[in-house]
Amino acid sequence: MTVVPDETADMLMALLFAVRKIVDSGVEGKQHIAKTYREARSLMTTIDRHGGSARPRIEACLQHFNVHKNADDAAAAGWMIAAIEERVSERNLYGWRRLKEIVDAAVHELLLSEQLSVH
Repeated sequence: MTVVPDETADMLMALLFAVRKIVDSGVEGKQHIAKTYREARSLMTTIDRHGGSARPRIEACLQHFNVHKNADDAAAAGWMIAAIEERVSERNLYGWRRLKEIVDAAVHELLLSEQLSVH
C-alpha cells in the first residue's frame, strides 16, 4: 500500500475543487476563471522566489483564492490552479508529475475557453 504524504493529498483535494469549478462553469464562467488565472500568473512574475522557494508566490495566490472563495466567486479556481502549478513546478512534491498532468489539462481547458465566443 502506498502512503501519499499529506501535502500531496491536500494539493489533490484543492486541485479537484478547482477542476470541479471549471467543469461546472459555462463558457463565460470559464473565461472569468481563465482571466483570473492569467492575473495570478502575472502577479507571480512580480514576486521573487525566496531562496529558490515558490512559497511567497503561492501564498500570494492563496490570499486571493480565499477572498474569491469566501465571496463564492468561481474565479477562486484560477488562483488555486496558479498556486498549485507554481508548487508543482518545484518538482519536489510526491506525485508532482501526476498533479502536473491534471494542472496542465485544467489550464488547457481554460485557454480553450478564451477562444470561444459567448452568444
